[in-house]
Amino acid sequence: METKSEKLSWWAKIGYGLGDIYGGGAGVIISFYYLIFLTDVVRIAPALAGTVILISKIYDSITDPFEGLIADRTRTKMGRRRPYLLLGIPLIFLSFFALYYPYQMESETMRFVSVVLSYLFFSTVVSIVMLNYNALHSEITLDYNERSSLSSIRILFSTLASIVAALVPLEIVKAFDDVHTGYIVMALAFGAFFALPFIATVSAVKERPEFQKPPEPFDWKMAFIEPFKNRTFVYTLAMYLFAFVAIDTVSTIVAYFVKYYLLRSGEVSFVNGALLVAQVVSLPFYVALSKRTSKVRGYIIGLVIWVTAMIFSFMLAPGNFSWLVYAFAIVAGLGTGGIVVMIYAIFPDIPDVDELHSGERREAIYSALVTFIRKFSSALAIFAVSNIIGWAGYVPPIQETVNGATKLIEQPQSDTFIFVLRLMFMLLPIVLLIFALFFALRFPLTPELHRRLNNILAKQRTNQPVDETEKQELTKVLVG
Repeated sequence: METKSEKLSWWAKIGYGLGDIYGGGAGVIISFYYLIFLTDVVRIAPALAGTVILISKIYDSITDPFEGLIADRTRTKMGRRRPYLLLGIPLIFLSFFALYYPYQMESETMRFVSVVLSYLFFSTVVSIVMLNYNALHSEITLDYNERSSLSSIRILFSTLASIVAALVPLEIVKAFDDVHTGYIVMALAFGAFFALPFIATVSAVKERPEFQKPPEPFDWKMAFIEPFKNRTFVYTLAMYLFAFVAIDTVSTIVAYFVKYYLLRSGEVSFVNGALLVAQVVSLPFYVALSKRTSKVRGYIIGLVIWVTAMIFSFMLAPGNFSWLVYAFAIVAGLGTGGIVVMIYAIFPDIPDVDELHSGERREAIYSALVTFIRKFSSALAIFAVSNIIGWAGYVPPIQETVNGATKLIEQPQSDTFIFVLRLMFMLLPIVLLIFALFFALRFPLTPELHRRLNNILAKQRTNQPVDETEKQELTKVLVG
């Protein structure tokens, strides 16, 4: 029995894709601007700023897996995922506003505590919303190529939101004489921008009734330990982890790099924008490539292009022609576009492999593990970068208040700081991407194996006889 291709309507694809405006845009604002917001506007030391995010990830390590477990075991008339997305709409707005509220208490300790509480609120909302959003990707279609198409739609919206998030926030802030007022208005605007699209997601997407069967009795080992015995999941996780830590590292320090090394303070948003526009342009190429070859092949090509861009970055220097800086950003965007769209196309296939082994649909557990590890790796990257720039002697801007309006006056940086900044920006991503390539070259799930896997799963779900020899062979290759 061959499984039929499950084509989705354009409204279902667009409605689902709109949800990743939050996933992509909020992540960009955090990566590009949150550390510098904490050090320059809230005025806490770089080491404390990194600690804020690290604390939240320790909290996530406890809460995320249980949030995924609860979501998988939820049964409502709306399904398992959509109730959480509906609840998330007001919470997204409130948590993002709290995240970028410019606390100005006299005590640095009080500012630090306020920021920690705000970040924990934001992090909890991200976990609940995004683990259920990501889980839907596996559920609404089982087709290998249709998942790539759906991934390209969501990454399109994600990247468009990322462009807005890269270009607009600082422009909103700069539109106000007072930097604190600017950040408050920016937080309100983007809180609404991230929350409202989920109205369309909840309306457009329908959950599969066959995945609503009563859950099996809870087994903590099966929920939290067994996934890491799944070879396909572990390799995907490694590809994701190393590549996205590289992305996080570059994203976190690019504002410092462009401002203090390239001496192009006014162009930070435009350099980021050029990279993200290139990502959007690259999406159709990678989707077509994955259909002709495989998803992992698209990932590897994107990785190689990005490594090439980072090698090229050694040529960047103050006084370069503008086109060299933007050429670097464009090539980097063409590479990261392949990494991002292909890894998000691969993840929905993981619960299929797990179902072969466990007999259950546990999309949210895998989504929760991925969400937690993504946030934890991002936190480690930001924590490391914040401590390194503090150790290297970063001098934050001076705040100056004139006629009630607070402005930031930038300060010169030491040669040591500039040297360390260049080293982190140019070398660290290349090392991380080499590790990512190691796992990508050994990735076991091919399009042909996924087709065979889907055929077996379709028979299992309808209680038809299964070729046990083929099942054991696939289990050995894909699970280990």
